[in-house]
Amino acid sequence: MEPIIFHIDVNSAYLSWTALEKLSQGDTVDLRLIPSIIGGDIERRHGVVLAKSLPAKTYGIVTGEPVVNALKKCPHLTMAPPDHAMYIKRSKALMDFLSDICPDIEQASIDECYMDFTSVAHLYSSPIEAAISIKDEIYRRFGFTVNIGISDKKVLAKMASDFKKPNLVHTLYAREIAAKLWPLPISSLFMCGRSSTETLRKLEILTIGELAKTDPRILASHLKSHGILLWNYANGIDDSMVISEPVKRKGVGNSTTLSHDVTERAEAAKTLLSLSESVGKSLRAHKESAGLVCVEIKYNTFQTVSHQTTLQTPTSSTEIIYQTALSLFDAIWSHCPIRLLGVRASHLTEADEPVQLSLFDRTSNPAQEEKQKKLDAALDSIRTRYGSSSIVRGSLLPTAESEEKKTL
Repeated sequence: MEPIIFHIDVNSAYLSWTALEKLSQGDTVDLRLIPSIIGGDIERRHGVVLAKSLPAKTYGIVTGEPVVNALKKCPHLTMAPPDHAMYIKRSKALMDFLSDICPDIEQASIDECYMDFTSVAHLYSSPIEAAISIKDEIYRRFGFTVNIGISDKKVLAKMASDFKKPNLVHTLYAREIAAKLWPLPISSLFMCGRSSTETLRKLEILTIGELAKTDPRILASHLKSHGILLWNYANGIDDSMVISEPVKRKGVGNSTTLSHDVTERAEAAKTLLSLSESVGKSLRAHKESAGLVCVEIKYNTFQTVSHQTTLQTPTSSTEIIYQTALSLFDAIWSHCPIRLLGVRASHLTEADEPVQLSLFDRTSNPAQEEKQKKLDAALDSIRTRYGSSSIVRGSLLPTAESEEKKTL
């Protein structure tokens, strides 16, 4: 199986995080929606632009330019100082969330990371669908957007995430470089700075494709080892690996925004079963068991409630997770229309880790539990081999009534 590498990059991180912080403190204006920048000294109006909004970009303001120049381009520009302590806090929250999805994370900077998605790719229908799901959940959970680049090479994943922004997913596999990368100007190539760009232009090398087809000895004579590096990148040559320290997952969860407001318990139960299947499959794939289950409900008023319970024995069983989730749902549902449902499992342990059983636990049935394990394993095997939709529980099949509701 070819490697699947994600590069995840927060769109204008400093500005987005500052905007969210100010909104949480009662500000009524979103910095992301007006000409604004992060950086410099507000009173003295000096320093450089660390981040800019899209409206500021329309005035020709670029990251790294002096604030005084930015103010000349847009006199009514709004400025805000950086808050690095807050940025570190929000960055950590993002990385913790991503590590729950896939532990193979290499953080490249405060607002970007590489993810070796290869080990968990089989849990999703496709890398693109997985990336879209991740970026959408980041926006739902944290309120800011990211770009995700997908490739079989780290450097190509990085360049793919720099394609059109914001809030988008792009692929740039080695087989796609001729069509997607080579037509771009050399300034778009990763690690090709202003000085290198100017040198290459003097050699009449204007596109990445022209660079890729140039004799590397010529590049070395003008740019030394950096010329060889650029030639390799232009040809998609990169053997570097995602280097990460193993991160123990704190939990695994899944949620879904419903296509229509749900008002019937039976319909909510179907969604909870589907979510429980997803959570259980992820636990089994990572050979983990969960000791706590949590259910989240968001009503059509956008009010959110949640409830959790500790299990007597850690489990990865879809059925146990589902029955627990359903019980939690019944305990907190106010019978108001439901917009979103979520199921999360945490307090994770290794599946083969010994557990302390209670002498007074009369609910366990070893034969039934073994039968359920075999069923879960069989379903996982079929879905891994033939796709997530290859086998569906009868209770999850759409009914005429549910289809009619979707069209209303």
